[in-house]
Amino acid sequence: MARDDLIYDWNDREPEAGSKLRAIEFDDETLRDGLQSPSVLSPPIEKKVEILHLIAAIGVQSVNIGLPGAGPHVQKQVLRLAREIVDQKLPLTPNCAARTLEADIAPIVDISQAAGIAIEAATFIGSSPIRQYAEDWELDTLVKHTEKAVTFTVRNGLPNMFVTEDTTRARPETIRKLYTTAIECGSRRVVITDTVGHATPKGVAALVGFMKEVVADTGEDVKIDWHGHRDRGLSIPNSLEAIVAGVDRVHACALGIGERCGNTPMDILLVNLKLLGWIDNDLSRLSEYCRVVSDATGVSIPSNYPVVGRDAFRTGTGVHAAAVIKALNKKDDWLADRVYSGVPAGEFGLSQTIEVGPMSGLSNVQYWLSSRGIPTDEALVKQVFQAAKSSNHVLEDGEIERIVRDFQENA
Repeated sequence: MARDDLIYDWNDREPEAGSKLRAIEFDDETLRDGLQSPSVLSPPIEKKVEILHLIAAIGVQSVNIGLPGAGPHVQKQVLRLAREIVDQKLPLTPNCAARTLEADIAPIVDISQAAGIAIEAATFIGSSPIRQYAEDWELDTLVKHTEKAVTFTVRNGLPNMFVTEDTTRARPETIRKLYTTAIECGSRRVVITDTVGHATPKGVAALVGFMKEVVADTGEDVKIDWHGHRDRGLSIPNSLEAIVAGVDRVHACALGIGERCGNTPMDILLVNLKLLGWIDNDLSRLSEYCRVVSDATGVSIPSNYPVVGRDAFRTGTGVHAAAVIKALNKKDDWLADRVYSGVPAGEFGLSQTIEVGPMSGLSNVQYWLSSRGIPTDEALVKQVFQAAKSSNHVLEDGEIERIVRDFQENA
């Protein structure tokens, strides 16, 4: 039977009727926005360099390498990362965050010149009425800051990425005024942000549609980015909706690290886009990317975390394992990867694993033994099976090995 006939796919693989999906780009914010989480460790520069290489390895095009306005210690690390991109010819376009203040932008200019690479200045300012009320800001003040910051950036030869914080809770007239000002001053990329994870997919579609109108009305060729957070757990569907609605680039962080509940998880986003057929990135090093970030930041990966969690491709359940084993016995890895999994492990450098535990069947035991070259003696199989049934957990390899060793010694 043809593989296409084995899975009936109800998922909509195409954008909405009448629209055309653009080439999707990604901006990795792990090394800046991701490190704002109060629970993460700030990695040493050597680890940041390693992460930088892994960001390139998974096919991400751009990377936020820091906020130099935070002080000399940050500037030193940002310069090191910028030079690594240049020296190692990494296919990454760097950007740096900055408030709409010349004092924040000037260090980016200096680092760009010292490293010999253009660094996109991501100048950000609050936009929602709740933020304006809390800060005692007037719209005219925000417009003036925007005008000065973008003009200063462009005058110093850097590309400008203009960002409004809390865009998803801002009034249309405020959004139009701030972004139009930025574009007229020379910004050629604008970012819509869901800073507090407020948006739903419906809201994302409406906001992106409005932003496309704002950009079109300026008559300039300006790209639109989406930057989402996951306070309501909607960062992935929101990002997919933003792409369908027409954004050019999506921002995300490894493992979804970031302030409060975190940012859009880059790894899960890439997996979904790969499975939808919207990107063809080589994601064989995705697991390495996640584990290096986990180790460097002290953020543990939950066992049930999609794709890279310990349990993502493990099964100790009899019925599930039996189906996988039958597929493996057909010598068909493609089939084994999909018969009880919506995510094919092999596409991400991983593989299905059969475990033995209290919910296992005899086939689990037989497979575990035979896959390790151990004869599936009926008495041995029963002994391991009984041990699993009387246990309250999936047996570790060492536990089964001890049973095998004792059995062989007493045989």
